[in-house]
Amino acid sequence: MVEDDDPSAIRSIALSPDDAVNAYAYSQENPGEAVLRMTPPFHGRMRARIHVYRVDDTELTGAVHLAPADVIADDVVADYPDLESAFADADADAGANSDEADRIRERHAEAVADWQERAREAIVDAVTLETDDGPHRVEVKTLG
Repeated sequence: MVEDDDPSAIRSIALSPDDAVNAYAYSQENPGEAVLRMTPPFHGRMRARIHVYRVDDTELTGAVHLAPADVIADDVVADYPDLESAFADADADAGANSDEADRIRERHAEAVADWQERAREAIVDAVTLETDDGPHRVEVKTLG
């Protein structure tokens, strides 16, 4: 492996809290997966940007994908609002008509917006990257 392609050179990752939060929410609400992506050449301070994909191309590109859940505090990740549960609860209570379904979607959108606000403030200080040489701990620095 060429030195520039070795992610163990990374000491810190700079990321936008919005990118992390939006990537997590995207993966919960849409097909495909959103990650925070770093591409070679690797150096001490790397910028991770949101990346959405359906096919993982890390083997081909040498990129490192960081799951957004890894950079958001566990307790906040666990509190992400679940739309399917809201619909299941409504069906169990009285059966959801289209007006009720619209209200559920609206409440869910509001809950997600509230969650995103909290999650932006819950970015962790460090994460572990998996490298060919094993786990590699790096600092997380927020932008903005």
